[in-house]
Amino acid sequence: MNKKHIKIIEDYSNIKGRSLWVDARRRLFQNKAAVISLFLIFLVAFLSFFGPFFLKYSFSDTDWNSIYYPPSLNNGHFLGTDGNGRDLLVRILYGGRLSLTIGILATLVSVFIGVIYGTIAGYFGGKLDIFMMRVVEILYAMPYLIFVILLMVVFGRNIYFLFIAIGAVEWLTMARIVRGQTISLKEKEFIETSKALGQSNFMIIWKHIIPNLAGPIVVYITLMVPSVIILESFLSFLGLGVQEPLTSWGVLISEGSREMETAWWLLIFPGIFMTITLASLNFIGDGLRDAIDPKEY
Repeated sequence: MNKKHIKIIEDYSNIKGRSLWVDARRRLFQNKAAVISLFLIFLVAFLSFFGPFFLKYSFSDTDWNSIYYPPSLNNGHFLGTDGNGRDLLVRILYGGRLSLTIGILATLVSVFIGVIYGTIAGYFGGKLDIFMMRVVEILYAMPYLIFVILLMVVFGRNIYFLFIAIGAVEWLTMARIVRGQTISLKEKEFIETSKALGQSNFMIIWKHIIPNLAGPIVVYITLMVPSVIILESFLSFLGLGVQEPLTSWGVLISEGSREMETAWWLLIFPGIFMTITLASLNFIGDGLRDAIDPKEY
C-alpha cells in the first residue's frame, strides 16, 4: 500500500457522520413554511409572556370612561376596549399566556400517560396488551368532550384541574401510536442484545425504547397542542373553562361573539391571534413529520 492509498484511507477515517437529528434539523430549516411558523410562534409566545410588562394597563383594570373604545393609536388602547373599559391588547396577551400554558401542560400530561401506557402494552404484549387496548377502545367509544365537561362539573372549574382533565382524555391516540412503535422496536437486534446482557425490562424501556420514540412523540406534541387549545377555547366558550378575572383566547372569543355587531374588534383580534398560533403549530408539526421521516427524501 503506497502513501497515496494511506492518505485516502486517513481522509475517509476523518469524515464525521451526521446523526438523524442533524439531518432532520437541516430538512426542517429548508421548509420555509415551518421556519416562518417557528418565528411566529416564538413571537406570539414572547409577546404573551413578556408583552404585558411593557404595557401600562393590567388585564383586570377597568375604566368606566373608556367603554367600547375602538382601536386607536391616539387613546392608548391600540386594539380598543371591552364593555368594562379593559384594554383588549393586554387581555389578548394574558389570554395567550394562559391558552399556551394550558395547551402545553395538558399535552405533556397526555404524552406522559400515553407513553407509559403504550410502551407497557407494546413491550410486554400478550394478554396484558389485549386487556390494555380493550380499555383504550372502550374509552375511545365515549364522547371525550362530554367526559371532560362532566369532570369539570363534578370536581369544580379549577384552572389547575383543567390541565389534568384535558390531558387525561387526550392520551388515547398517543398510547396507540407508542404501542405500535414499541412492537416494532422490541424486535430489533439491539433490544435482543440488551436482553442477552441481562438488562431489566424497565432499563430496556427507559434506555432504548423511549429514546427511539422521540421523533413520533415530538411530532405528536406539535399537532396536539392546537387541538388542546381549541378544546380549552370551546370549554371557555361554554363557560366551563377559564373563569373571571382570568382570561383566555376562548373567553375573549366568547365575549366578542356576543358583541360583534357593536364592537367587532372584540372578536376579530383574539381570533387573529388564535388563528396564527394554531396554523403555525400545524405547519411546524407537518414540517417536523417530513423532516424526521426519512422516507420523505
